[in-house]
Amino acid sequence: MGDRDWRPFIYGGLASIVAEFGTFPIDTTKTRLQVQGQKIDPRHVELRYTGMLDCFVKTSQQEGIKALYCGIWPAVLRQATYGTIKFGTYYSLKKALAQRRADGGSREHLPTNTFCAAFAGGLSSAIANPTDVLKVRMQVGDEKRSLGRCFAETWRAEGARGLWRGVGPTAQRAALIAAVELPVYDACKRRLLPALGDAPLNHLLSSLLASLGSAVASTPLDVIRTRLMNQKKLRDSIANSNNNIYKGTIDCFVQTVRNEGFLALYKGFIPTWLRMGPWNIIFFITYEQLKQFY
Repeated sequence: MGDRDWRPFIYGGLASIVAEFGTFPIDTTKTRLQVQGQKIDPRHVELRYTGMLDCFVKTSQQEGIKALYCGIWPAVLRQATYGTIKFGTYYSLKKALAQRRADGGSREHLPTNTFCAAFAGGLSSAIANPTDVLKVRMQVGDEKRSLGRCFAETWRAEGARGLWRGVGPTAQRAALIAAVELPVYDACKRRLLPALGDAPLNHLLSSLLASLGSAVASTPLDVIRTRLMNQKKLRDSIANSNNNIYKGTIDCFVQTVRNEGFLALYKGFIPTWLRMGPWNIIFFITYEQLKQFY
């Protein structure tokens, strides 16, 4: 593989890290909204926040501004792996398959783009799942330790399975987001090229359009995977109702709807959408600028 072939991976990872730093406080409010109000989880029965702004203000006042960035380092580590693999795989696989088509890749092919995006999203998120688990637990506020200590405690108490808790819905969510987001961005960018050219305004508008659909499609899976990641199951003790809450993705879905109603699957939708917009804007503009180097 030539040197140029590695650049989508490198630029994808760098752009993902920049976007993560810029939007992480919104992600923290989303996570806290998603775990509250669980009637079967004694740790999170209380509805502490009425919405994103209330969560932002209360967290800042009660725990300090730094609490909004609690979990940033596993998030950065996640983007260094997830973002690198996802975007690098998508653009590399898309290019390889395009060259095999009859048109030689001169036109965008939606089914091919969707397959490449879903494959890249699911694969990368499954690999990076341990960093997601640590991020969620630190964001919720239960884990006040450093990244290293949080990892060691999770490994000691729950083993490798604890670090891959929620990997099913995580991979499904990532595949769904990528399958909607990346092809829509590429299609919008291509349509806007005659009017706007390959310029930041084109990247901005394409990013905004790509965000809404992925937020609507992915929020229910995001709620489920957040709750699965946050629950703790002790490896060396008999499970009880306090540490073995959900048996899996389907059980979490059923119990959430049964106990809290269907709209509970859309807890944190506003910060999810508001974060996706700026995240995609920062990412794609950064990525497009980095592409100017080759």
